[in-house]
This record gives sequence, C-alpha cells and structure tokens, in this order.
Amino acid sequence: MTQQEALSILKTGANVFLTGEPGAGKTHTVNEYVAYLRACDIEPAITASTGIAATHIGGMTIHSWSGIGIRRELSKYDLERISSNEYVAKRISRAKVLIIDEISMLSPQMLNMVDAVCREVKRTSEPFGGLQVVLVGDFFQLPPIVNKQPIDDREQTIFFEEPVARFAYDAPAWARANLIVCYLLEQYRQDDPLFLSMLTAIRRNEFVGDHLQHLEKRKIERHLAPAGVPKLFSHNIDVDRVNGEMLESLPGAPKVFSMSSQGVDGFVATLKKGCLSPAELHLKVGAAVMFTKNNPKGGFANGTLGTVEVFSRATGYPIIRLRDKTMVKVEPVDWTVEENGKIRARITQFPLRLAWAITVHKSQGMSLDEAVMDLSDVFEFGQGYVALSRVRRLSGLHLLGWNDRALQVHPEVIEKDQMFRALSEEAQEAFSKLPLTELKDMQHNFVVACGGDPSAGDAPVSQAKTKKVKAGAKLASIREHHPNAYRSWDKAQDEMLRDLFVQDVSIGALAKKFGRGSGAIRSRLVRLGLIDGDEYVVVSE
Repeated sequence: MTQQEALSILKTGANVFLTGEPGAGKTHTVNEYVAYLRACDIEPAITASTGIAATHIGGMTIHSWSGIGIRRELSKYDLERISSNEYVAKRISRAKVLIIDEISMLSPQMLNMVDAVCREVKRTSEPFGGLQVVLVGDFFQLPPIVNKQPIDDREQTIFFEEPVARFAYDAPAWARANLIVCYLLEQYRQDDPLFLSMLTAIRRNEFVGDHLQHLEKRKIERHLAPAGVPKLFSHNIDVDRVNGEMLESLPGAPKVFSMSSQGVDGFVATLKKGCLSPAELHLKVGAAVMFTKNNPKGGFANGTLGTVEVFSRATGYPIIRLRDKTMVKVEPVDWTVEENGKIRARITQFPLRLAWAITVHKSQGMSLDEAVMDLSDVFEFGQGYVALSRVRRLSGLHLLGWNDRALQVHPEVIEKDQMFRALSEEAQEAFSKLPLTELKDMQHNFVVACGGDPSAGDAPVSQAKTKKVKAGAKLASIREHHPNAYRSWDKAQDEMLRDLFVQDVSIGALAKKFGRGSGAIRSRLVRLGLIDGDEYVVVSE
C-alpha cells in the first residue's frame, strides 16, 4: 500500500494499524494526517509508547496522556481517580483521534488499560471511548521491555513474570478496535539496494551466506572506529564506558550534580532503578547529552539530544543547545511515586545523561548517515535489526562485532507479519473499488462528526490566501502608528539573541539592544524555546 492510499483510509475515520519496514514512511504518513486534521480544525492526540518516539512525532507518551503513568494494572479506584483528574479528563474528553506510535513497544496490558481509561472518561462502552485509534509501528522492531526483577512494595517482594501475551496485537482491546491494516511497501530511508535486500532477508528469516559476506566487509577493529560518529551498543555498561572516556577527553574539571531522594526506601530504590539520569551527573561544556524526562512546555522530551553550551553564571545550572540550535536552561526535576493520592517517594536530579554513545533501544526511530555498532552482546529479538536499519546505506555501517541473535527476528512475528500483509492487500482492494464520491462522503462525514470544518482540509490554499490578504491589511494599519510592530526576525538576530540571553543579559537590556519592546523580546525567547511563558527558566513537568 502506498502512503497516499493509507492516508485516504485514515481520513475516513477508520481505526488503523499503520505498519511497514523501517524507512517506509510511517512517521511521514502520520504527520501528513495530523496536518490534514489540523487544517480541518481537529486537534489529534499524538502519543507514543516511549519518550524518544514521542519526540519524533511531536507528542507525549501514552502513559502520560492517559494518566496511567507507571501503573501495571488498574483497579476500579484507579479508574475513578484518573477519570476525575481535571487535566486528564479534559484531554481525553476533547480528543477525537488518538495516535499511538511505536506500538511494538507497548505491552498488551498497557493497551487494554488505555482502552479502559478512554471508555471510563468518555462514559461509553465503545472501543477506546469511540475515538479513532491509529496504531503505528513495526513488530519486527523492539518488543516491550519485560521487567522480571522483584519490586519491593509495602515490604513485600512481588515477582512479575513475563506474560504469555507479549505483543500489543494480543490485547483484547486490539481485537475490539477492528483495525484496518495499512502496510506501507515503499522505501525512503535506505537508498542502497544491496543493503535493503540484506535487511529484508533478516526480516524474512532468509539471511544466507552471500549476505553474511557483505556484512563481514563492514567489520572494523575498535581502534579504527571513525571519530565523531554515533556509537550504538546493546548494553548500558558499554554506553557508560564510552561516555566516560569522551567526557574525560574534554578540558577542565567536570561539574557534578548529585541526586537527592526522600520517602519509603523500597519506592526510592524503584525510582532510582527506573530513572535514566544517573545518581551523580558529571558534565562539562561540550558534553553530548540526552534529556531523560518529558517536558513539552520546555521543548524537550525523553530522548532529545543536545550539547552543554555553558553553565549559568547565576545558578550554575547547565544550558543545553539542542540540535535545532534552540537553547534550553535546565533545572532539577522530580520523579515521584504516588499511592492513594499521596507521594510515597521522590528523587530529584537534572533530566540529563551523557549521550556520545546510546543503546539500541534509544536509537529506535532515528535515521543515521553513519554509525559504529557493537552487536556482540545482543540479547533480544529485533535488537540487531533495529540497529542495522538505522543507517541509510551499507557504506555508513561500521561493525565492531555481532552474535547470532543480532540477525534474528521473533519467529512469532514472522508469521503475524504475513497475516498483516494479507489484510492490508484486502483493505487496499476493498477501498480501491469504492466510488470516489462515496469515499469523499465518508471523509466528509468523519470531519463533521469530529466538529471540524470539512472544506478546510480539501481547499486550504484559497482560504489561506484570503486570510493572508486580510492580515496584511490589518498589519499595515497597525504599522502606521507603530513602525516596528511584528517586525520579522532573521537568522543572525536569533543567533545574537540566543548568545546574549545565555549570558544572562536581562529582558530590558535585550529590548534596548534590538530596538523592540520587552513583550516582543519575551515572545521571541518563548518561540526559540529559551523561556517558558513568563518564566526565565524552563520548568519541569
């Protein structure tokens, strides 16, 4: 199925499972659908199973959006408490479309809980409360992380064994949603036919000697790894080693930020184990870092990458330059555990960790021109496949080593994938036979049912031109009395503003420097992600 065919089906309001190989354009298709909905004045709920995936689509984690958080099960009390939460209830009540990206990493239990919360808030027995549900992902990639470790809860040790049903498609909520499968077959990431054939062979469990020979040619010795190229490892211990060595190579002594904690020991231990920020965070100017917590208002999420630009003279806190050159002033944030409405434990640390090297799990969803990988200790089906498929061509792959598991995918998923392909072909054929007028009526009716404007999505260009003319006339009138009103900012001015702001130059001084009002300066700082609203620092979630 092509992206346009999938997009046409999405516009009808049908519940959809959007899948395909890495680089097939799943995220692009979702972004196109989101743009269409917004043109129709419908704001979709954009979520993902992980913080990193949420950054790729500009959303939040499904755990946060649904109010479920770290819960593994929901009692009747939990459902009532979540549904009575003002922010969660308002968020779900207003939603018409729910998008969940990286569905392969969401457990069936979590999908069932999201379904239950939506039905509870919407006060209906319809699947997911009647929302259009768009599940996006590829089950050949990383599965949900199953925690087999004991957790100390109220001084009792409870063991959580791996469930029989591991994948989201095993959830009763999946079956009730009656999803249409849209399997994208085009390829946009890999532009190397040989490399693409190797990845497809892994996916179909047909990796043979010829493929192995090509892989052998990409093997290098550790000391010959190219400098400045991201490194991917399967275990955190290797990531920590590389990050430590790189930090040591930077000049000067590191600034050390220690984690603080309070509350019940068992809960504190659980929080520390689940927190991606280290107990002692060592940073220097120039250090590559990754954010470890979601903060949509602050302009970052779990997985956002950046570099330590400078430490604030006023507070000593790090100021991070993101890859899009946005500057973020970072403050310590809290991770908490609540029980019956009371906080039982809290840990406090900067939401950062070093990021010269990252784990394969953290790389999912990324597209890299080049990468150094050590897949010798791969332990999970799909882990090697995810790592290899991050790069665009074979020439960008530098392998330190691999084991047999690195070239294997889950045998159950191979069989399930064949079923998904067949269902997608059936859907493609069925929708191709629909008269165009009937298809347009379905799309029109869905937008109307959501309270949107169906004409806006079909013909936004002419409307946009009309609005632009009216806005231009209004602006001209304003500038008769205020010559600098709404004067545009160029790239050089933005760079100067960033540099001066990180040096703690005041809003008033910046206004004089640029010949603009304080409100204009403040608005631009918000737009650049340097401040949050009326605050001079980025605040935590």
